[in-house]
This record gives sequence, structure tokens and C-alpha cells, in this order.
Amino acid sequence: MKIAVLYGGVSAEREVSLSTGKQMMTALQEKGHEVVGVDFHPDRLQEIIALDVDMVVLGLHGKYGEDGRLQSVLDMLKLPYVGSGVMASALAMDKARSKQFFQGAGIRTAKELVLDRKLYKEAQVETLEFGFPAVVKPNHEGSTIGLTIAQSLADLKAGIETAFKHDTTVLVEEFIAGTEVTVAVMGGKGAVRALPVVEIVPKNTYYDYESKYAAGGSEHFVPARLDEATTALLQKQAVQAHEALGCEVYSRVDFIVPPDGSAPVILEVNTLPGMTPTSLFPDAAREIGLSYPDMMEELITLSLNK
Repeated sequence: MKIAVLYGGVSAEREVSLSTGKQMMTALQEKGHEVVGVDFHPDRLQEIIALDVDMVVLGLHGKYGEDGRLQSVLDMLKLPYVGSGVMASALAMDKARSKQFFQGAGIRTAKELVLDRKLYKEAQVETLEFGFPAVVKPNHEGSTIGLTIAQSLADLKAGIETAFKHDTTVLVEEFIAGTEVTVAVMGGKGAVRALPVVEIVPKNTYYDYESKYAAGGSEHFVPARLDEATTALLQKQAVQAHEALGCEVYSRVDFIVPPDGSAPVILEVNTLPGMTPTSLFPDAAREIGLSYPDMMEELITLSLNK
């Protein structure tokens, strides 16, 4: 097939996307496809309109790539692409709204306070229902961009200002201590399955940007060191979250597993998860016998059938 890989983009996750795109192109070429690489920019839509390919693979992350906008352009051009459609992509990028869908599916979420830049006043955070530490993050960013773990009111206010530099909506959430895990989800309609749970042990205090993408920044245990019941629950809820948002083909669902035995807490669904050399989705695929090129071929096949 002739396949276009869109990568790069203009979001804060551009560097991650460049690495993802490179890996994807190499893998697809190994499978014998003719691959066209496009460093995507929304000001150069003519490059997309002019594409003459059988399939588009999205190696983009964040705004203008993962949020449904580009998917809508591809839909109008009748260009088939890998992954979720417009609505699911937009919902998954909106952390506050997606949490409402998770709650509707019976999945535990962290307590939260949603702040709007135009309406924000410091008095809104003088008293937090859930106290400190608190997590502050932009509502529409990934890869821990603009994230702060606030230990005090001063930290919280500074963290909110940082997050507002990246987004007009900011989420303040209770901090849930525990084991960070992620569940890759793959499949077509009626045949969606969860891959083995991956446990993440960051070298830094938190699973921050460096821990995610620097070589040796974190250790991944596949399968996660969890009991069977917790593993089964995480896999079930990952599929539920994927389907609640209307995701297609693949996604990656992040959770925290508290040490007290209480229910796992869902963090977010990633509709275009990282596919870099240190990424989690390929780790889970490898555990079920899918090499990186085989995994990409499977995603192409599922997308052709969606």
C-alpha cells in the first residue's frame, strides 16, 4: 500500500511526535509499504489535500493531531486513517468531559475542580475539598506538559498559572498515590481486547516528561506485578473506557492503582498513544508476540475494516 505518515505537528508534544513518526515509517517500510512522510502543519493543509495514498497513519500527539480537528479534514477528503474518529478524539483530549463518560461507565475518577481562564479568581482555590497534594494540569495537553504536583496553596496558584499558559481550561485534581499502570486496547467493533497491563516505575519521583521519553527514564513491567483480580478489572475497565468514548482501532488507558486495595482510578484515554522506542503501547504488543512492524500492520488492517 501507499501510506502517508503524518508526524511533528505544532503541539507541545512535537518532539515526541517526531520520534513516533520515525518509528512508524521504518516499521511500515519493513512491511513493504511505500511510505510518504509529512511533517504536518495546519497552515499547510494543501499538503494533506494533495495526498494520493491508500491510508493515512497519524503519528501526531496533542492539539491539531489528536483532538479530532485533523480527523475531520481527513473525513471530508475521504482519506482512510488509522485510529479513532472526530468525536472520540475530541472527547479523549478533553480530560474534564471524558471523566463524565468514565463515571457513567462506573469507573472511578479523581475528585476535581475545573477552572476557566476568563472566570478564574484565586478565591476559587483558597479551600480545596480534597486538600494537598493536588495535581494541576492543562485540560487538553498530554505527556505531563504544564503539569504541577502542588504541595501547598502557593504551589497550587503557581501551577495554575503555568497550566493556563498551555490551555484556557485547567484541571485541579486530588492526588492519588499508588502504582501507575497503563492498558493498551486494540480491536474492531465487537472484538475489542485489552493487552497485558504495563506497570510503570519512574526513576524520578513522578512519571514526568523525562521519565516518559528519556532512555532509562522509567522501568516497565509487562505484565504488571498485580494480582489476577486487579489485572482483570483494569483490562475490563480499559475496554469500557475505550468504548464509552467511542474509540476505534486502538487506544491506551492510564490508571493509578492505590496501595490500600480500593478501586483503580482512571487518568485518561490516549487515542494516539506514543510509539517511540521507550513507549508503552509497543511494550504491551510485544508481550503478546507482536513486533513493532507486526503491530503497525495489525493497526492498518483494523483501520481498513472500521
